Amino acid sequence: MLIHAVTPIAVGAAEVARRQARYNALSPAEVQVVLTDLPPDGPRALNTADDVRRSEKLVAAALSDAPECDAVLPDCVLDPAVPADGGALGGRPALGLLRLTVGAAVAAGHRIGAITRNEAIAAELRDRITAYGWDSSFHEVSVLDLAVEDITDPDRWAAAMRPALIAARDAGVTAVVNGCSAVDTTAQDPDLPLVLDPIRTGLAVLAALQPR
Repeated sequence: MLIHAVTPIAVGAAEVARRQARYNALSPAEVQVVLTDLPPDGPRALNTADDVRRSEKLVAAALSDAPECDAVLPDCVLDPAVPADGGALGGRPALGLLRLTVGAAVAAGHRIGAITRNEAIAAELRDRITAYGWDSSFHEVSVLDLAVEDITDPDRWAAAMRPALIAARDAGVTAVVNGCSAVDTTAQDPDLPLVLDPIRTGLAVLAALQPR
């Protein structure tokens, strides 16, 4: 399965290469993801509601014009431009990392939470959860108050995430979505909720559903 993905912000060649390497490492054998950047005039971070809406518009245009592929995918846990009921962009199936990840976790019986780096992203993630119909299985989004530069610092991200995971555990949450698909979250503490990497989880779900 060949998937064309696009970043939700303009990140530059070095960061595209880092994110592409994550896809290469996490994609199952049945799935190949090719990642491209937004145009240089795209938002540099999702810090406000206006940034989120502008990103959504640009992602929709980029994925609608994607090269030949089996499906398209925003490289973002907010699923920008992905129709809430499925659907397509540019005639190709539009996949969503949040939709795939949380859908699988809810089906497995988890009580779900999420963490995001700021409130603008948290608000959009909450709205997406509602649009997908998962409010009854969802607890809350914890905001880490991190900068966009912290996306590439997994140690800082993990340290900021730990208090949120403890609070989620105490509230009965069993799985927490890491609200940035570009962050490495490889360490798992068995005493805390399962941390769901949207890329690892979402692509594993796709691979499991491929014809054998």
